[in-house]
Amino acid sequence: MTILGIESSCDETSAAVVRDGALLSNVISSQFFHTAYGGVVPELASRAHLKAVIPVIEESLREAGLAIEDMTAVAATQGPGLIGSLLVGLNAAKGIALSCRIPFIPIHHIEAHLFSPFLHEHHPAFPYLALVVSGGHTLLVIVEDVGRYRLLGSTIDDAAGEAFDKVAKMMGLGFPGGPAIDRRAARGNPNAIAFARPLIDSGDYRFSFSGLKTSVLYYLRDRAVDGVLSMNDAEIDDVCAAFQQAAVDVLTAKALRAAEEFSLRDIALAGGVSANSGLKETLRVRATDIGRDVFIPDIVFSTDNAAMVARLAELKGLESAAPSLHAPAFARITDTLFHEHS
Repeated sequence: MTILGIESSCDETSAAVVRDGALLSNVISSQFFHTAYGGVVPELASRAHLKAVIPVIEESLREAGLAIEDMTAVAATQGPGLIGSLLVGLNAAKGIALSCRIPFIPIHHIEAHLFSPFLHEHHPAFPYLALVVSGGHTLLVIVEDVGRYRLLGSTIDDAAGEAFDKVAKMMGLGFPGGPAIDRRAARGNPNAIAFARPLIDSGDYRFSFSGLKTSVLYYLRDRAVDGVLSMNDAEIDDVCAAFQQAAVDVLTAKALRAAEEFSLRDIALAGGVSANSGLKETLRVRATDIGRDVFIPDIVFSTDNAAMVARLAELKGLESAAPSLHAPAFARITDTLFHEHS
């Protein structure tokens, strides 16, 4: 089976080809111009997707050494994400399915992240725990099998990646904030400042990063002179390190507690924030201490990409294809993907 996957949920247009479990291509066109605005501008993102989607698909096919006629099916992200962006990739996939008379497989964006470690030969075994951490989502999920998931908990306010972006903006470090904070944190002292760790001992699997963000805001306000931040580079490095460590401590504590409570040996870390060096290292070390294995996709598969879309479509099989081309885009996580843990 040969699957063409298309991803356009936010600010990256991507197309990939997967055949019999092997990734043949994964072409990504990133929209770097959003940096000037301090965040993704939905209308500009949509227009950029329109310009990029066909060239990216064509390049992905060339890289795979295949033609569109060689595809068994086409898959695309249906949501959640920016509606305008999603519609571009979704309708491109539907057009290909219609013109080539091949099945169209709609893919849930978060579900694709759950299986991003399956792009590698060494991947978690069912059932496993997945910690999905990105700019818009923070979730703990038990993956029982393809299509069977138990949501243990999610964020009640800011997602972890959103908090990284907002804290970076407070210090003028640019957008996206995650990579900038990660770089500065490597030079700072994570124990220099005792920032809040909301819900770390709550006993459940809910997350909250608004309080952590606010504690950083108050710390910076106390060090401002006439409204202007007055800190040297070393002090900013310490803020980044302490903030990052607080977020990492919460994420790691919740994940490891869930792994022990539900007797899950394998832990998958996915989503854009899984590229954070502090989170990867801390989770690996602490998981090893309690006899757990951690699976983290390569950085290129951590952020939004079509490879995970095509791979999940292959795992789901042709029986998951939409009976018609009526598969509307959606902006938020739907209740149909998970059944809640009680």
